[in-house]
Amino acid sequence: MNIDREAVKDTEAVAAAAVTVTVIGLGSMGSALAAALLDRGHPTTVWNRSPHKAGPLVERGARLASSPGEAVAASALTVVCVLDYESLYAVLDPADGSLAGKVLVNLTSGSPRQAHEAVAWARSHGADYLDGAIMTTPPGVGSAEMMFLYSGSETVFAAHRPTLSALGDPLYLGADPGLASLYDAALLGLMWSTMTGWLHGTALVTAEKTEATAFTPVANRWLTAVAGFLTTYAPQVDAGHYPGDDATIDVQLAAVDHLIHAAESRGIDNSLPELLKSAMSQAKSAGHGADSYASVIEVLRNPAGSAK
Repeated sequence: MNIDREAVKDTEAVAAAAVTVTVIGLGSMGSALAAALLDRGHPTTVWNRSPHKAGPLVERGARLASSPGEAVAASALTVVCVLDYESLYAVLDPADGSLAGKVLVNLTSGSPRQAHEAVAWARSHGADYLDGAIMTTPPGVGSAEMMFLYSGSETVFAAHRPTLSALGDPLYLGADPGLASLYDAALLGLMWSTMTGWLHGTALVTAEKTEATAFTPVANRWLTAVAGFLTTYAPQVDAGHYPGDDATIDVQLAAVDHLIHAAESRGIDNSLPELLKSAMSQAKSAGHGADSYASVIEVLRNPAGSAK
């Protein structure tokens, strides 16, 4: 039997486009979510505490609900993006009569503990629940390159994945509802660390009249190599074994001193490299001097720096 795969994709796209969605919360991010759904052909109902924020979306075809209860009742799937979990409950508790049998996808930032509490809250109202995290800024919403993380019921995720694809690339992390917020925190830490490292390096080279736009393409190419190091080190972390067959902690300690000296002589703040050197020194003291850089995780897991 021959299957026309393109026809199947077209059928799935049509089915997804027919799904009606509600978006509650129309700040910069919530408005971007609603706009992306409209762009993909989803009939979209919106609600916001300040109705005037819905104006541009209504002009594009969105339907403005007069209350959260009316908004939830309008669609099988409701996407919520509000300030915090307290706001989530404040908005939706009065709509409890409309929640039974519905699916809530919560894209409000929070903690893993709050995600677990929200699952219990949703179940008490008869609603299915997915917790999510948006790994982009509003201009990136709708791009297939941008990640949206989800955790909770795999059945619920699978049923609504085609619709959620309108927002970005939907990645399912697992049944534990706290995973999306946990990954969110971890990835934000990675982002801030990476950007601050780039800014420190940029401050260093621009002190010698090199422009940031000249340095950054080289930095981006280097980050590709760094991504390869992460792939190499991940199995070592899982195994708790850190063979120093590339560059040991001892070698890294010698190198970081060069960075500290170069920055100090140019008047650049050295808080970041000093922090990195401290972690490496603790790893060495814990017996990891001949191990790979991945062994620093033992210091992060145990700030006392004791060997595993």
